[in-house]
This record gives sequence, C-alpha cells and structure tokens, in this order.
Amino acid sequence: MKQRHAVWVLVALFSASFFTGFHSYRTTENRVEADMNHALALTMLTQQSDVISSDTIHTFNSYLQIQALKGHATLAVNTRGRKLTPRAECSAATILALSDQRPAIGFLFLTLLWACYCWRLQHRKLQASWRYAEGKFLSASGEPIRLTPMQHQLMEMFLQSPDHRLSKTEICDALWPKKPDASDTLYTLIRRLKPIVEEHFGMRIVSDRGRSYFLKDSQMTD
Repeated sequence: MKQRHAVWVLVALFSASFFTGFHSYRTTENRVEADMNHALALTMLTQQSDVISSDTIHTFNSYLQIQALKGHATLAVNTRGRKLTPRAECSAATILALSDQRPAIGFLFLTLLWACYCWRLQHRKLQASWRYAEGKFLSASGEPIRLTPMQHQLMEMFLQSPDHRLSKTEICDALWPKKPDASDTLYTLIRRLKPIVEEHFGMRIVSDRGRSYFLKDSQMTD
C-alpha cells in the first residue's frame, strides 16, 4: 500500500470518530436542553414565582424525565435585561457522559490500530533499507548482503535497468550465453533470490507471465 493511501485511511477513520462523537454529543445536548426547559417551565408554573429556593430545585428535579440529569442539572438566574429570569444549565461533562460515545470510541480504536500498523510498515521499510556501494550490496547496518555471484549479477542488472525490468531473454543471454535453454536454471535462480530480496531489499521479484521479471516495492499492492 502506498504511503498516501495509508494516510487517507488514517484521516478517514479519525474523521469518522470525531464526527460520530460530535453528532452524538449534539443530539444528547438538544435532548437534555429540551428536558430541562420543559422541567423548568413546569416548575415555574407550579410555584408561580421567579425566586429560586431549595424547594424550587427539588421540584425542578422531580420534573426531569432523564433520570441521569437529576442532581446534575442546575438552576441559575439570567441577569440580562431588566427582569431576572431563571434558566436551566448542565455541564458539558454531564452531556458527554449521557451521550453514546461507543461508536466514536470504536472508530478511535480502529484509528489507533491503523496508526500502529502504518508505523510497523514504516519501521519494516526502514529496517529493509539498503545501499549499493563499491560493487557491494550493503544492509542498513552496513553489513554485506550475502549473494551468490549469479544472484549478485542479476541484482546489478535489475538496478541498471531504467524500470528495474528485465526480459527472460536478456537474463539468459547475460548469465548463460552458451546454454540453448536456461529456463529451468533461471527459474531456480529467481526462486532462491526472492526471499533474499524481500528480506533485505524491501522489494519483490514479480514475473510478467514468465516473459520478464521486475522489482517492485513489497509494500505496494498489485
């Protein structure tokens, strides 16, 4: 998988977590606000007074339909304007606790898992880094990568090719010029070289219907 695709998936999962959680919060907030306003209206109608007392609070809580709000919703006095009017309030933490955040948490968990997966791929890619210097293939730690003379020559041919692609004929003519049919020998060479390339070079040797072979990043999908 290409790096930008992995980032897109990560952003999509995080966005799903955020918007799912936000939608649940806003829906709960509207429901809580409607319940508090309804309870406040009934309370004011019952006592027919704007004075807030302990009895007012007790009556207000008794009219609340959402059981979890009782004891958490409060009454305050709105000082704006000439007339003092009571208003119901509730903390954001209470609304968040009442909202269903399980889908958002699920998406967040998937986001963390995907982030760990991307980090692992990147870590493996760094571990598989290599370089070619002075006619030798060296690992990330600078140690020579063990290759037979034929494997070494074939890897050099892959690197010298502009698109890292070699036809079957090119390989056979270069490695076994005097052999009439080197198909089986080439197949054996490729089979033994594949695990070395995947482990140390972070690439794969891919066959194009047996007509040619080319190097491909092991993290790229077909």
